[in-house]
Amino acid sequence: MERCVRRGITMSSLESLRDPLTKAISYAIAAKKPWKYVQSVELIVSFRGIDVRKHPEFRFRDAVVLPHGLGKEVKICVVAEGTMAEEAKKCGAYKVLSKDEVSKFDKKAAKKLAQECDWVLVRADLMAIAGRILGPALGPRGKAPIPIPPNADIAKFIERYRNATRLFSRDQPFVACKIGVETMEIPKLVDNAMTVLNYVENKVKRPLLTFSKIYVKTTSSPAIEVL
Repeated sequence: MERCVRRGITMSSLESLRDPLTKAISYAIAAKKPWKYVQSVELIVSFRGIDVRKHPEFRFRDAVVLPHGLGKEVKICVVAEGTMAEEAKKCGAYKVLSKDEVSKFDKKAAKKLAQECDWVLVRADLMAIAGRILGPALGPRGKAPIPIPPNADIAKFIERYRNATRLFSRDQPFVACKIGVETMEIPKLVDNAMTVLNYVENKVKRPLLTFSKIYVKTTSSPAIEVL
């Protein structure tokens, strides 16, 4: 079993991070500025000695479902027609757009959609038009349209993405994502963070504790190192 020692703490697995995560998240929330809106809590994993250009497994455009969600409304747009569109409306999707409606979007409308929506789910047979018209606005924000099989249960996909966080990175040796909001219970934020860390470790196929630094922060607080 892989082991390492940091600052006097012997660690054999990510489970050893639960107590340090609890303390770091508590410190980050205590250190936030007293802004009037509810602030996000974020997780940052910095990879040491990794050239991301040579190791594509360290590039992230991933959705990770969190056990306790993000603690806030997640706006989901669905591009579909027929039964899938009707079901998406019943499930409370933020926007449901048809092929004809998307075809009328200009750059300004596409940019507005990209700013408003957290996820854009597209029936697979409509991906060509959605990618061409919406992709240029969504892609740079890490919100590329997500294809949904034509016969899929859209309700399940909407529920999945309502509880998901986005991991997005380019060529920098780190990845960051939201794990909730400051008003959530600390143990739930820790569970969410652990879910993300396990996902990252499984993707890069090497133990994070041997070559990475992990931080948490709120929207306004400085980054707090977990270990």
